[in-house]
Amino acid sequence: MPEVCTEKKRSYRISGHETFPCRYTWLPKAVKGLRENATLFSDESDAMVALGVGKNMVRSIRFWSLASGIARVESKGRGFSLTRLGNSLLGNRGLDPFLEDIRTLWLIHWNLSTNMENPLLAWDYLLNRWQEPELVPSAAIKALQKEAEKQDCAVSAVTIEQHFDTFIHTYIPTRGRKGSVQEDNLDCPLVELDLIAKVGEREVDRSSGKRELIYAFRREEKPEITPELFVYCLNDFWCKYHSVESTMTLKEVAHGHGSPGQVFKLPEDDIRARVEELARQTHGFLKYYEAANQQHILKSGDRDSIEFLKNIYGGDSCLRS
Repeated sequence: MPEVCTEKKRSYRISGHETFPCRYTWLPKAVKGLRENATLFSDESDAMVALGVGKNMVRSIRFWSLASGIARVESKGRGFSLTRLGNSLLGNRGLDPFLEDIRTLWLIHWNLSTNMENPLLAWDYLLNRWQEPELVPSAAIKALQKEAEKQDCAVSAVTIEQHFDTFIHTYIPTRGRKGSVQEDNLDCPLVELDLIAKVGEREVDRSSGKRELIYAFRREEKPEITPELFVYCLNDFWCKYHSVESTMTLKEVAHGHGSPGQVFKLPEDDIRARVEELARQTHGFLKYYEAANQQHILKSGDRDSIEFLKNIYGGDSCLRS
């Protein structure tokens, strides 16, 4: 079972991925398998045959299917089912059933990073609370261990290190990908986002000569996060973190825990430029305004998130009156 760490009503997920980052074919395979058999993950032996992978990979596929918001556990342990997002994205007539669109990859990253009930520790902490310009593994692992200890988690240092390594290899390729076939690629599809880059290395232990790589988030404008994708994620952030509020500050959109600015590592100037266009893009559903030296976004009512999703891929817009 995955190790979890309770914080009030939330529990951090720290293991369960079996140290495997999610691979290209895993989510499409899970969707196909669950459409045919809701108890797919209930019997690991059957799942091994259906998915064509070993037992540890079955567990990892189950983990990533849940963590990405593609599947959910049915009540009273009656197997698993696809979410509306899973069906809409990867179903028989899905919007992007083979993960060919980079916007789908940004959506998966968004879902991995914004689960409120069972957040992934490394995603939640490093995307929202890591303030250093560089991501040094030894320092990040210590910070994650400290965070786990703050929540009275009995998690080993090895588990924390494996969790961090899985986070890094979700975004950093593990081998040369030149000429590789996508279906056979051992890397996670999210490496395509270039969200994290290697920026150098440093000596860890002078006596042994041991060194470690140094990473950094790509904190710049990202045109592939289209206006429609930004609107979907902004609305999702609003529903998850500010569901009873009709206004939100620009600062919260740029820097709030679980916000588009934090999760996508967008500069504040880019966030401002995006929200200034909201009224035109959403036909008044979302509006940006300034009052008393404060910048706010106003939301008028509620809209169906799946219609926002369809709008990303050029479907009928839910934003038109």
